[in-house]
Amino acid sequence: MATTFLMAFALMLVIEGILPFLFPTQWRETFRRITQLSDGQIRFFGLSSMLAGLLLLFFAK
Repeated sequence: MATTFLMAFALMLVIEGILPFLFPTQWRETFRRITQLSDGQIRFFGLSSMLAGLLLLFFAK
């Protein structure tokens, strides 16, 4: 179980690093826009992301 978690975490880091590596200027601008959102909007995006991930896990099994 720990190995699977570590592999999933490593894959997440690789995926998270793709956009800043390939498109640093666009990534910086997007990140700047995100910092201007309200807490409620950021929470909504976070919740949506978690639900999408859970659905993907559900259908992958």
